[in-house]
Amino acid sequence: MTPRKATKLNARSSLQASPAGPVLDLNRYVPGLLTLIASNLSGGASSAYLSLYAIGIETWRVMVMLANEGRVTAQRIVQLLDADKGAISRTLKTMQERGLVEFEPDESDGRLRHFVFTPEGRQLHDRIIRLALLRETAAISVLSDKEVETLRDLLRRVYVNLPNVEKATAQFSRDEREALGLPADGPPLRRRGGPGAAERTTKSTPGAKSRSANRKRATRR
Repeated sequence: MTPRKATKLNARSSLQASPAGPVLDLNRYVPGLLTLIASNLSGGASSAYLSLYAIGIETWRVMVMLANEGRVTAQRIVQLLDADKGAISRTLKTMQERGLVEFEPDESDGRLRHFVFTPEGRQLHDRIIRLALLRETAAISVLSDKEVETLRDLLRRVYVNLPNVEKATAQFSRDEREALGLPADGPPLRRRGGPGAAERTTKSTPGAKSRSANRKRATRR
């Protein structure tokens, strides 16, 4: 089965021709550049925060949200950070055990707990934020003031546009499932974060080994 042809090269494209076929130009591919920048900044910050304050990057992100919100529920943090509920619960529990946060009951809903900084937690936040700002200043030091504002505006606009990325992905997936002979409403071949979910196709072939080989070829396309 032949995969669809790559989009024709244009000024916006990150497509690069090679003798073997189309490849991504990693100096232009925006998702790759954003991931590379985020990964390096996050990794460096995590190492520094752990070394100086015994605080990991996930705990710092929760602290940032808490400082901005004043008091916040675990559900609200999950929403703000688009994070795993279990991971946030564990982070808050660890912060509470360290005396960095405490919780206040909700006045109208006794099932809700609002987390707030303890004086020690707020003091630690105010120390770490100096390093966070220093790292930001160093990262954008190669840009002019106007370029910095343009960069922030562009990043915000791309972020707001992310639902359209998922919409385009969903349409591509529907078309690709049809091209691969997969049912439109069938299960994913693999799930994000799953422990190797079973891969499925609807077409039967004369033997388990042949079916497995066909599935692997389909997922590599």
